[in-house]
Amino acid sequence: MSVAEQGCRFGCSLAAVMIRGKFIDRTLLLALVVFLAAAASAPGAQQTPKASKPAKPPAQKAAPTVEPQLEPKAVDLLKAMSSRLAAARSMTFTATVAYESPSRLGPALVYTTISEVTMQRPDKLRVITLGDGPASEFYYDGKTMVAFAPAENLVAVAAAPTTMDAALKAAYETAMIYFPFTDVIAVDPYKDIADGLTLAFYIGQSKVVGQTTTDMLAYVNDYVFVQIWIGAEDKLPRMLRAVFRDDPLRLRHQLELSNWQLDPVVAADAFASSKAGAAMSIPFARPDPKLPPGFRPPARAKPPANPKPSKTK
Repeated sequence: MSVAEQGCRFGCSLAAVMIRGKFIDRTLLLALVVFLAAAASAPGAQQTPKASKPAKPPAQKAAPTVEPQLEPKAVDLLKAMSSRLAAARSMTFTATVAYESPSRLGPALVYTTISEVTMQRPDKLRVITLGDGPASEFYYDGKTMVAFAPAENLVAVAAAPTTMDAALKAAYETAMIYFPFTDVIAVDPYKDIADGLTLAFYIGQSKVVGQTTTDMLAYVNDYVFVQIWIGAEDKLPRMLRAVFRDDPLRLRHQLELSNWQLDPVVAADAFASSKAGAAMSIPFARPDPKLPPGFRPPARAKPPANPKPSKTK
């Protein structure tokens, strides 16, 4: 037998063994499949439960819409408060203001100021703001407006309108001076509240705020949502919480009013300050940064057109 024939016989035998092995493996596999199929179809056989489809989450209901309405009880309380304030010829109170400001981390930070307010209709106002933050003083006597920073010893003086409402408007438009309690000392407080009023409703009573019993209500106009606590007996505002409607961050502002005195006797010199008169004068203007006249930023240094290569030793 030649080597070729021996190789062929060996190769053919090996191939036959491999083919036979594959045939046996397939036969056994087929028998196993048939056996499993028969066992699965036998009575009492456990059948694998089909995976059930996940249940669909219940559809979320749309937020209920609030129909604009003015509850008579809420409106009556606002009018009673406004009438009490408008009838006072003079008043003093303490205003504690807490307002939120965004932080770098996201959640808002709260800043607080406290002001002692003295007012005499129709044309006199004094606001002494102690802090937090830099102290400030504001005086209005029917002729002039004075903004005084005692720590810096700076004063700004401007001619003023003859009515308090007009003077407060001018102070804001001219120098960005604004007091959150402006509606409290206005000639007609309810007029400012009712401007664009779309919603007002009564909430209930509280015995926590202002150390007295108060009526809680909320009102909404074109620019602000306010919750207010009004004294049940004296009809004086004790606390307000506001969110401005055009504020995308919905930051909250809180005003607490305490130490109320209506129609007190006010000294004639209460609406001026000798220290402010001796301070360094600055313009009564907005606090926007302004460049001095003739100031020009330094010109940028230009690189040479053809820089020469440095010589190396």
